[in-house]
Amino acid sequence: MEMLALNAFRTAYRGRRVLVTGHTGFKGSWLCLWLHALGAEVTGLALDPSSKPNHWDLLKLSINDHRVDIRDEAAVRGIFAAEGPEIVFHLAAQPLVRRSYREPVATWATNVMGTVHVLEAARATPDVRAVVVVTTDKCYENREWPWAYRERDRLGGHDPYSASKAGAELAAASYRTAFLQHSSASLIATARGGNVIGGGDWSEDRLIPDLVRSVVADEPLVIRSPHATRPWQHVLDCLSGYLLLGRRLLAGDDSCADAWNFGPDEKGNRTVEQVLRDLARTWPKLRWQQTTDPQPHEAGLLQLDSARARMHLGWRPVWDLEKRSTTRPTGIAIGSNLVKCEAPTNWTPTSPMQSLQS
Repeated sequence: MEMLALNAFRTAYRGRRVLVTGHTGFKGSWLCLWLHALGAEVTGLALDPSSKPNHWDLLKLSINDHRVDIRDEAAVRGIFAAEGPEIVFHLAAQPLVRRSYREPVATWATNVMGTVHVLEAARATPDVRAVVVVTTDKCYENREWPWAYRERDRLGGHDPYSASKAGAELAAASYRTAFLQHSSASLIATARGGNVIGGGDWSEDRLIPDLVRSVVADEPLVIRSPHATRPWQHVLDCLSGYLLLGRRLLAGDDSCADAWNFGPDEKGNRTVEQVLRDLARTWPKLRWQQTTDPQPHEAGLLQLDSARARMHLGWRPVWDLEKRSTTRPTGIAIGSNLVKCEAPTNWTPTSPMQSLQS
């Protein structure tokens, strides 16, 4: 568990001014917790949390908390100017595929122009030395092929969410090459993770939160694509990659100013149905059925090749899928006071800080 130890990054972030966009979200709140524990001076920029309960409110972290829409360029610039961050982790996004079909304009505006606003604010802030733009495994042009996508594979996307994240990648690459070539410029990298799971996720259209809600309601979970393969990974695995990348950028390593995959090992690539069957072994009340309603297009086969991050950054995932799946579901249920939901048979409760210290 070396990579996920609380002190894995030693003094890299101690006393650093760090700005996290999307800090009220699932990954953003975990990242703020980790940075706070590392001694960073954390500033958050985000909308209000999208669910009640939510991980951010439960953490009760003391940071500079700004509630701003990243589509508001002037507001974003104002916060950068006031806080003077040294490094930026840009996680704010419209993150849902199906919502992107319902709200394509908002999705494109948030994921592309919101990213441009963050990059432009960083460019105008002399103290910013590094920017990590978080995108997704879905930014690749999905060809439904059986091997994993590498960083140099073609970007694309069928749905507005995936395509807009590919657009965010292009925006970051443009800023990296067009504006930031002089020696004092910020280093910009992008990070592409898989399907993250972990305690504190109450989002819509997420497999594990949806199954918890179904068990509590004593109803079968309705799933869309039981045979769809995804790269499942624990949120802390993913965030460790972001933090490692940020540390290298802060140190001035321009070889890291590029695109990076942070996905699970091969065992983490499983179908939706395989994940549910694994969970059902420890959670006997879990039931599911496939919907018969027409559904918008989603990728069927998706895997990430993280060999480059392993070789160049020394990063590796350390949470195996069994540990991820047996620690997570009841953490959600207990956190939201769903007392009727029985724990998986081999589950041991842990706090957020205990997770970081595992």
